[in-house]
Amino acid sequence: MTAALRLPDKRDWTVEDLASLPEVLRYELIDGRLVLPSPTPFQRVLGYQLATMLRPNCPATYVPVPDLSLDIDCRSELRPDVVVVHERYMTRSPVPIDGAMLVVEIISPTSRFQDMYAKTRVYAAARVDDYWVVDPTFGEGVELTIFRPGRSGEYEMTLSTNKALDTDVPYPITIDVPALTALRDKYLAARDDA
Repeated sequence: MTAALRLPDKRDWTVEDLASLPEVLRYELIDGRLVLPSPTPFQRVLGYQLATMLRPNCPATYVPVPDLSLDIDCRSELRPDVVVVHERYMTRSPVPIDGAMLVVEIISPTSRFQDMYAKTRVYAAARVDDYWVVDPTFGEGVELTIFRPGRSGEYEMTLSTNKALDTDVPYPITIDVPALTALRDKYLAARDDA
């Protein structure tokens, strides 16, 4: 028998409040709003695939890591699907946001607003130069969207594609987006809708 988890009735959470949560609980804090994400196995597999694609050419002192908490400020502690993080933080959790070179979120059916809008504001304010969103729910194939700071400091969408990506920013990276689409389609064909 499992016990029901009772969370305090709060509307404006802080990072200090997170200490009262069970350690095994997966959570994100977005501008004072507590979110309890529940990624699908496919999202996890996609995150590991992306981390693998980010490894070649990664600067020697950085490591692509899936599912890592980032300490941003007193009202935000995000948990992106993949982070390219400085090796000096490999034994810490959460990792200070200034250790993140690239942040990647994978959209789920319930996270579109958070990943495309709420988190863009938080990451831009934290001065993360490279923020990518991967959308496996896009009908024409997995879609990769890249955000970078504009002149105002807020993010601007610089690219959105469902084709293979070759970029030199933040380092030379090749992402085989069609291979991610094939993986998605394989799992969609195998799913049990019962």
